[in-house]
Amino acid sequence: MLTSLTDLCFSPIQVTETKSLPKLMNETNHSRVTEFVLLGLSSSRELQPFLFLIFSLFYLAILLGNFLIILTVTSDSHLHTPMYFLLANLSFIDVCVASFATPKMIADSLVERKTISFDACLAQIFFVHLFTGSEMVLLVSMAYDRYVAICKPLHYMTIMSRRVCVVLVLISWFVGFIHTTSQLAFTVNLPFCGPNKVDSFFCDLPLVTKLACTDTYVVSLLIVADSGFLSLNSFLLLVVSYTVILVTVRNRSSASMAKARSTLTAHITVVTLFFGPCIFIYVWPFSSYSVDKVLAVFYTIFTPILNPVIYTLRNKEVKAAMSKLKSRYLKPGQVFVVIRNCFLET
Repeated sequence: MLTSLTDLCFSPIQVTETKSLPKLMNETNHSRVTEFVLLGLSSSRELQPFLFLIFSLFYLAILLGNFLIILTVTSDSHLHTPMYFLLANLSFIDVCVASFATPKMIADSLVERKTISFDACLAQIFFVHLFTGSEMVLLVSMAYDRYVAICKPLHYMTIMSRRVCVVLVLISWFVGFIHTTSQLAFTVNLPFCGPNKVDSFFCDLPLVTKLACTDTYVVSLLIVADSGFLSLNSFLLLVVSYTVILVTVRNRSSASMAKARSTLTAHITVVTLFFGPCIFIYVWPFSSYSVDKVLAVFYTIFTPILNPVIYTLRNKEVKAAMSKLKSRYLKPGQVFVVIRNCFLET
């Protein structure tokens, strides 16, 4: 009887099962998420065709509007000034901001399961912070340009030389690169071994870090501090710059004040539209996911659409240059001839 119990307790089968437990635990600890599931803007299948149509039109409007500004500025010699050089670069960044996630969101509206690989998710995080960080600094550069133009008009072309404008653009991209590298450093080494559903239409950093299989409280604070430092400092610099400009203009003639107000209104509107959602999402970490989705759509889609509209509707020089461009390339009857030739060829 004793021998039977001994054989039962220390049988090879039991020993084999005991040895397999550490191996199983090791495999579980080292399992890694290879893809994330994007929940998108809505789970309703009936809304997907509508989302596909509306955001396709929005994205097309972004490309046409911003590339039209770039083409207008580069083709008209009267717009070869520092302000319009920076404006053309802003339009280019707006195209980049809209393009890092919108095409995939449009394509995902046609499929039921919206997935993105782990590397592609990190790439989205990298590009969104690169482009938005660069745009923040570029908006500060545009405010500095307006400060020099209004407060020091006699020295404007000397201070805002071509070289200085290029340096300002390069600095904006450099700061954006440093910002996104520091943000990505918080995420790339986090262990993702369980949940993989991102409640958005792209990999937004605060949402992705919440899925890590570890305590991310400190990492979340560092992310908020990093983004908040860049956002708030850029916003404060813009507020100070425009305040000084308005105070300076107040002491001048009413004609110059009216012209400056027209220019500054466009700049301040763009700044508010861009910084409002960014500050709300990253500096106020207690917002709900549904609010984050709306704000994410706002600064990735609506802001790039509104920027060309704001700058063209309130700028007589840009509208005049666009009219020249239209008369040069779209002469009366020329569009009809092009369309007719296309049909004849087909």
